[in-house]
Amino acid sequence: MARTREAQPSEAAVQDAKPETKLNIKVGTRLDASEDVSAPVTLKVLAARLNLDPATVSVVLNNVPGRSIPERTRERIRAMARELNYHPSYIARSLRNRRTMMVGILTPVLSEGYHSEVMNGIFAQLIEQDYFNFIATHRHKAELVAKYPGMMQSRGAEGILAIDTHLAGPLPVPAVSIAGHTAIAGVTNVLLDHNEAARLTLRHLYDLGHRSIAFMHGHPDSSDSDSRWEALQGAARELGIAIDPALTIHIDEDRTTPELGYPVVERLLGEKRKFTAMVCFNDVAAIGAIRALHDAQIRVPEDVSVMGFDDVPYAAFHSPRLTTIRQPLAEMGALAARLLVEQMSGSGSAPRAEVMVTPELIVRESTGAVARRG
Repeated sequence: MARTREAQPSEAAVQDAKPETKLNIKVGTRLDASEDVSAPVTLKVLAARLNLDPATVSVVLNNVPGRSIPERTRERIRAMARELNYHPSYIARSLRNRRTMMVGILTPVLSEGYHSEVMNGIFAQLIEQDYFNFIATHRHKAELVAKYPGMMQSRGAEGILAIDTHLAGPLPVPAVSIAGHTAIAGVTNVLLDHNEAARLTLRHLYDLGHRSIAFMHGHPDSSDSDSRWEALQGAARELGIAIDPALTIHIDEDRTTPELGYPVVERLLGEKRKFTAMVCFNDVAAIGAIRALHDAQIRVPEDVSVMGFDDVPYAAFHSPRLTTIRQPLAEMGALAARLLVEQMSGSGSAPRAEVMVTPELIVRESTGAVARRG
């Protein structure tokens, strides 16, 4: 059988940037057991096996639109690519199209709960759009937050998704921030409506008869901390609830475990101050708070009601099941990724400065009516 004539290089032909692996393959035959199959298969080798022009094979595997290639031929190409474990060269593709299909993700930590739920939504959306991602954790260190975007761009990131990150200024590539509360040119902020979340929280406790409420202020490193606190103050004024500074505790350590809430509540209890409800910064802190209350022989919710925030997956399985504000974390991650892809592809309108997401009150077992005193 005659060998296929090798196509001459042209703008229409899509070539791999890798050097050709010399496998000595005869057209229309299977690989012999003695032949070297350890090296990656190139586009030319794949085309030779199929007795097709490399340009035709590349058009199919790169999903180039507007080419009239029979579906039977397309399926034959895909099947052979799978059989030979052929993978297109993304380096070559990026050189041709000036697209790397890579996104950088900035996050303070990789932890179970808030950050992992947001990233699960991001991953699902990027996979659907055929994007690859890489992650950089910065531990809220300002020098790393300032340095990493440029490093990500130099490593091929076409865009950046920032989770719970205090961005200081414009980024070198399109960017979307989840829980970013600073208006920055070119950066879209995906935010929860914290004013509505605060109203839902305090109205729920108010309707249960609570007036003496302890409040937990988040750690300064959290991008949501100040906005959530300001929203709670506004909602308290609307309902006529006094925020007692003596019942306001401040998280002083940046943790992602229930230790976030345990020590600050333990110190508050040591001051022997009376309260009937507690609004915690998030679900993790609420679980730590419940443990501290339990260790002090204070029942939840019979003696003190406890509110969380986020509705992380294990909130519904804690004992007692946690009443909380649901922040649709995975959906927010997916929305942010979708907005970023639109920016990078130029398929959407000009980037919006802010996209607001609606919270939801989830009532479970950790809140109840104020106990009647005999």
